[in-house]
Amino acid sequence: MPIGTAFHERTFQLCESLNYREWSGYYAVSSYEPHHEHEYNAIRNAAALIDISPLFKYRLTGADATRLVDRIITRDMRKVSVGQVVYTPWCDERGKVIDDGTVSRLEENTYRWTAADPSLRWFTQNAAGMNVDIEDISETVSALALQGPTSARLLKTVVEGAEIEGLKYFRVTRGKIAGIPVDISRTGYTGDLGYEIWVPSEHALKVWDALIDAGQAFDIHPAGMLALDVSRIEAGLLLIDVDFNSSKKALIDEQRYSPFEMGLGRLVSLDKNRFVGQAALIAEQKRGHAREIVGLEIDGPEVEALYEAVGLPPAVSPIASRVAVPAFKDGTQVGKATSSTWSPTLKKMIALATIKSECAKPGTKVQFEITVEAVRHRVGARVVKTPFFNPKRKTATPPL
Repeated sequence: MPIGTAFHERTFQLCESLNYREWSGYYAVSSYEPHHEHEYNAIRNAAALIDISPLFKYRLTGADATRLVDRIITRDMRKVSVGQVVYTPWCDERGKVIDDGTVSRLEENTYRWTAADPSLRWFTQNAAGMNVDIEDISETVSALALQGPTSARLLKTVVEGAEIEGLKYFRVTRGKIAGIPVDISRTGYTGDLGYEIWVPSEHALKVWDALIDAGQAFDIHPAGMLALDVSRIEAGLLLIDVDFNSSKKALIDEQRYSPFEMGLGRLVSLDKNRFVGQAALIAEQKRGHAREIVGLEIDGPEVEALYEAVGLPPAVSPIASRVAVPAFKDGTQVGKATSSTWSPTLKKMIALATIKSECAKPGTKVQFEITVEAVRHRVGARVVKTPFFNPKRKTATPPL
């Protein structure tokens, strides 16, 4: 039976649709209104407030904390300074991804680590013999994502003791909101200008109220998982158990992915100190990989023609699909699309897909399976680089 997060007392009052889902044992709002259109528009045009507290969160401290992080993740911690955040995968000994998440270097040997799946056991196993304390802070620290073009200006009005205007992309700072000490990182899962706010759970409601009250002038809307799903696909961001599988939960090799197969080769530092899976990844880099996760743009006129042929207007669901469908080239299946959606911003259908490497080059034409009136059809699609949507405001100095 799921339970409410520390923000549930507020989010429940606002959830007119009563449309919830379970996320890591918590109730998560799917959409506050019967339709998620306003929530998505807030992410792209104003400010959206999203409860992301169900993320697993860990605090690592001690003389060997940096050594432990560097042993587990594929990134090189020697290049990460205090106040910096990195997105990274971490692998098993076969070089297959266990999970991905963010690691924030709060102090020289103090880190906050977020993960989609429980990770305490893996961290502890790899910490054997090290001087490091690993604390599961998933319940004691709650989190909000404040995303959208007006999010920086909103934050500037409520934050004390932190320079929001000077906070660069993937950096973290400390300040106070409503007198409550918080960490603020310029990160998010929407591919837009945005921030994530880390707050002690016992003071969560005060921070929520302060953001909502101040946010009225910036057209703030609470947003749920349906709006987040559309925006993260536009941003080309992968979702565990949908676009890839944790190697710890995979049943067959086909379900296990390496960082190279996930298109995350840029996040693998093969020349750093030894890390879990390094030898396997060095070997894979030399021999290459057979598949890769890419972006697909679907041919809209072909979709419209299928509906017209049966006497129906085009009916593309506004809800992102997490159901895998085959992708073909020259009549042969070459992969599968795992996440697909209509993009309201780009005005086109897009998808994230696992495709054979020989078909993964941008510009390659493939076919995407679509079902109309219980009949399966194939429509044209084109391989493209992700992200599909990448506004300059995401990384630029925000106007305040």
